[in-house]
Amino acid sequence: MANGRLLITGGSGLLALNWACAMRREWDVVLGTHVHSVRLEGVRAHPLDLEDSGRLARQFEAIAPDLVIHAAGLTSVDQCEENPALARHVNAALARNVAEAAATGSIRLAHISTDHLFAGTRSNYREDDTPEPLNEYARSKLLAEEWVRQACPQALIIRTNFFGWGHAGRQSFSDWILQSLRAGREITMFDDVFFTPLLADALANAAHRLLERAAAGTINLAGDERVSKYDFGIRLARAFDLPAELIRPGKQSDARLVAQRPADMSLDSAMARAMLGDELGRLDDFFQALRRQEEAGRREELFHAVTE
Repeated sequence: MANGRLLITGGSGLLALNWACAMRREWDVVLGTHVHSVRLEGVRAHPLDLEDSGRLARQFEAIAPDLVIHAAGLTSVDQCEENPALARHVNAALARNVAEAAATGSIRLAHISTDHLFAGTRSNYREDDTPEPLNEYARSKLLAEEWVRQACPQALIIRTNFFGWGHAGRQSFSDWILQSLRAGREITMFDDVFFTPLLADALANAAHRLLERAAAGTINLAGDERVSKYDFGIRLARAFDLPAELIRPGKQSDARLVAQRPADMSLDSAMARAMLGDELGRLDDFFQALRRQEEAGRREELFHAVTE
């Protein structure tokens, strides 16, 4: 492969699977796995021990990646709220281990963070805005950023919100919408929660372009449009010729959620756009790309890619 070897942690997760699909023609892709097995055409899977940075450094030496994408994590906001110690361990301590192992081997590292870090009282948060985490998930991800920065100062820390195809054991946000509408089920989506979503492939491509420019530190990679969760669902339905009238507006403020969540998670990606000299992408274009992926077999391939 012209670009070298790419190792992605959290290999059975939505982001890792889609990232691998986006990059497997250009890179020798290795998916680092833990509990689940992964089979994906043109990609290798390799068990990783993220629990000890020393052992992990030796695994990195054996795999010999040119680039590591740390995409592993505990993403269930409510599960993190119910078990803060687990959230801190999976999201922060393991991220530190990966960063230490990458630093030991002088391996380029991109760490995937989140858009959940702020209070959500305004829109379009920038990289230099002060985080105000509302829940344990956000606190664990903020701690991960701090520890990664300390262990591997040259790491690229990416704040984002992405969507793409999931697998049989784990639906994505867009999967849930599409499958519900295709089954004729009514769903409720919040019209008082806002974000700047990015297709997983667009995230991967933008991240690699930044890495080619030796970008380091914290940077936002998000879509160019701020939308509500409800508007996201309506536009996704229309892009796939599905009945948008099955989507009902609802209020997060009325929902009985375990963890408090920000009402506005939108990110300002002006820094990334300036570095790349280009827009990151608009939602309708992402939806058309998602539809083309399904037509080309991506949804079916990923649905069967992960096993116990």
